Amino acid sequence: MSQLGLGMAPDDAPPSDRRPRRERSGARPVLVAVAALLALGLALFLGLRSLGASANDYQGEGEGSATVVVAPGDSLRQIGRTLAAAGVVADEGSFVDAASSDPRAQSIAPGTYTLRQHMSGEAAVALMLDPSSRQVRKLVVPEGWRMERIVAAAAKATGLTPDALKESLSRAGTLGLPTYAEGSPEGFLFPATYEFQPGTSADTVVSAMLKRFDQAAAEADLENAAKAIGRTPLEVLTVASILEIEAGPQDYDKVARVIYNRLKAGMPLQLDSTVNYALGTSSLKLSAAQLKTDSPYNTYLNKGLPPGPIDSPGDAAIAAALNPATGPWLYFVTTDPKTKTTEFATTYADFLVLKKKFQANAG
Repeated sequence: MSQLGLGMAPDDAPPSDRRPRRERSGARPVLVAVAALLALGLALFLGLRSLGASANDYQGEGEGSATVVVAPGDSLRQIGRTLAAAGVVADEGSFVDAASSDPRAQSIAPGTYTLRQHMSGEAAVALMLDPSSRQVRKLVVPEGWRMERIVAAAAKATGLTPDALKESLSRAGTLGLPTYAEGSPEGFLFPATYEFQPGTSADTVVSAMLKRFDQAAAEADLENAAKAIGRTPLEVLTVASILEIEAGPQDYDKVARVIYNRLKAGMPLQLDSTVNYALGTSSLKLSAAQLKTDSPYNTYLNKGLPPGPIDSPGDAAIAAALNPATGPWLYFVTTDPKTKTTEFATTYADFLVLKKKFQANAG
């Protein structure tokens, strides 16, 4: 049995032995061709993805103008749909492909954008990453500004009327004003830089500033920290607002100590800043008549703190009001207004010396 077929010539082999070999040799070219086509298709797909393009992508930087709005929470695919609907890109895929190849696209922020019609996906991504394409109304509120000045700046920045903003401020209690503010938003419009979209409402502007105050208050642990030093949050904020006007940041903690020392001793604070607030002025020198102004904010006539803040204090002033320096001082004088040099005294005699230095430097 083991020698079966050894003497046969090739042509004598059974047909069943030859047929399979002919079928396998004929199928091989077909398989090779299919594999080549698949490889070519994959290469084309990867090539298109590496170029950030889709089959329907426009070419170039586009033309004309188009305005689109990216809503908070929009995904890149949703942004692509918005752009396609506005005629900016050919379809959402052209934008998504380009955005997927640029990690910076994840930073595209909500807002209103000025783009162009018929842009490539890559060009659309690049323009949306350009800050100049995003329409924003920027409001800058520095530390120490009074509410009336903030209203004027907000009106100018947003295009809203002062009356509209004041109406919203009258309802600040419904827009996030803390209950301990006792109904007055003065001091609670936190100093910061804000960005608003065109068409923003007055309520949105006011709410943003109050929300930013809440953030600062939480970071400072204002309510608990105020309780720890025997003060209310409103009192701390009032002291902080005085610091913004009466001293430079380097002296905030010492001036805070003077205020607390005078309050403890039952002495009137005698602060020009609070009288200026009552008068609606910002004078370095107040007359004798002005110092007799009948107002609860006149700390020459009334002992204790004024009823509330006299401006919007920032983080540093709030921190100093919560953490005053240690010292016996009862007086402070900004002896050189130009350099904001502040000096401190414990006795009235030393205070008079400092006062003369101020008068000489102030002219």
